[in-house]
This record gives sequence, C-alpha cells and structure tokens, in this order.
Amino acid sequence: MRRREFITVLGSAFAWPLTSRAQQVALPVIGYLTTGSPESDAVSLAAFREGLSETGYVETQNVTIQYGWAEFQYERLEAMAADLVHHRVSAIATLGGTPSALVAKAATSTIPIVFFIGIDPVEFGLVASYNHPGGNMTGVVGLQGDLIAKRIELLHEVLPKAAVVAFLVNPNNRFTETETRILQDGAHSLGLELHVVPASTTSEIDTAFRTLAELRPGALLVSADLVLLSKHKQLVALAAQQALPAVWPWREYVAAGGLMSYGTSLTEACRLVGIYTGRILKGAKPADLPVQQSVKVELVINLKTAKTLGITIPVPLSGRADEMIE
Repeated sequence: MRRREFITVLGSAFAWPLTSRAQQVALPVIGYLTTGSPESDAVSLAAFREGLSETGYVETQNVTIQYGWAEFQYERLEAMAADLVHHRVSAIATLGGTPSALVAKAATSTIPIVFFIGIDPVEFGLVASYNHPGGNMTGVVGLQGDLIAKRIELLHEVLPKAAVVAFLVNPNNRFTETETRILQDGAHSLGLELHVVPASTTSEIDTAFRTLAELRPGALLVSADLVLLSKHKQLVALAAQQALPAVWPWREYVAAGGLMSYGTSLTEACRLVGIYTGRILKGAKPADLPVQQSVKVELVINLKTAKTLGITIPVPLSGRADEMIE
C-alpha cells in the first residue's frame, strides 16, 4: 500500500468513531418534580417507571430522568422547576401533589407537564376542561373531596358509637381548608363532634398525639397529605399506642398496621402519569390527552389490627373491601 493511501485509510479509521458518535441521537430527558424525597417517593417512582416502560421507555436505556427532590421544603420547588426549564427537558412529571403542579405551570407554558393531584384542575386553572385540557398540562386526578366524605361514612359504619372524631391535618397544605370544610359537613350530618388537630413535622406529630390523648376521641381521620404520608410509620405507631382506631387515606398506612383506608391507589395513579409522559415523548400533545379522574379507588382493611382493637368489621363492609390484610 502506498504511503498516501495508508494515511487516508488510517485517517478514516480515526474519523469514523467521531462521526458515529456525532450522529447518535441524544436521549430525551424527563423532569421529575416532587415535594417528596427519594425515600418517600420510592413506591410512586417505581410505578411511574413502570408506566414509562409500558410505552417503551426505560431509564438509562432510551430516556433520562432529571430529578428535583424538594424533600418537603416547598420553597425549593420554584428553583428546581426553573432548572428543569433551563435544561429544556422534553416533559415534566409532577408527582408531588398540587404544589409541584402549580409551580411547574408557573415555570413554563411550552414544556409538556403531566401531573397527579387531588384537587379539581379546572377550578385551580391548570387545564381548561377535563376532556380538552388545552395548553401544556394534563394528568391524573384523585378527587380527595369526594373521598374524605366517604371516609367519615365508613368510620361511622365501623364505629357507630363514636361520638367524637379527630382529624389530623397538615396546616401548610392549601387543600386542608377545603378538606376540613367537607369533613365538618359530613360530621354534622352524622351527629359527630369533630376536632381538627394540625401537625406536619415529627415533633408536631408527637405533640398532636399528646393532644389526642387529652381529647380521647373515639376515632381518628387523617388528611390525604403527602407530608403526613411520609410519616406514616410514626403515625400508625402512635395511633396503636393509644389504641385509637383510624381511617387513613391510602393503603400504605394499613400495610404498616393501620386499621382501614379508603382512597386512590397511588401506584396506579403514578403508573398512569408514566404512561402519559411516555405518550408525550412519542409525540402526543397534552392538550389532546384528557385528564383522567378518580383512578382506582381501594378499600383496605387490616383484620389483625381490628382484632387487636376489639373491633368487629361489619360483614357488608368486608364484602366491599378490595383487600383484607391478615
């Protein structure tokens, strides 16, 4: 081989990998914005990834996820949302409830956003309508107003002699006022006396249960709040110490030893958010994806806890349960 030909071939050998790398398409990037932490979101994130995989996307293989963990410090959300917009992510998934969805909306009107919230997205200006969201947002809604009204009915069915009921809330949640009003109406219609007890931090929860020990309510209801959910083991343990029957908003509480829950399936909701996010990566527009409401709602009862508390679950209620934990 002549020297000139050898140099040409050698040069091509070095140039080809560079050209090949240059032609590789960059992976799409999803922004994951949440009020929670890696620990509190573990189950939700797994379900979100499952939904993505159903549309053909697997993290690190053909999609990248950029995480924004507020770790329940809501003031971090704005900066994290701005960072996702700055990096021009392909879509933003907000699984941290209403706060992260509202912050994401304020941060961008062009990047697609898929939310999971417990409020009416039309009332709060996130979408134009359920069937035709318009704009750059769509998602999944578990309307907590309807569910909290049902929880107090279930509580009364299990404990018909309980005349005083306590309601544990996170005072920093903007939905707390609405949820409390709905519950007060329900309590009044059933002839129950309702006491609202606020708490959000570990120390505040300890203080709240000391207050409950003094009030001696016949039963406890807990707000559908993600901060409180992150403390679910502490809450269930304190309720058990006081032998206080409680109706919880999600299955995770009952799996930890709580008596009964009635609420949206968090795993199903987050899976659906993953599916919608994957569809958007494939070219679908949020404006054309109807908001999905009242995803799977489940009634879960812990029979072992009921026995410990000396409670007999009515047969009709047992028949309606989606799951009985023994």
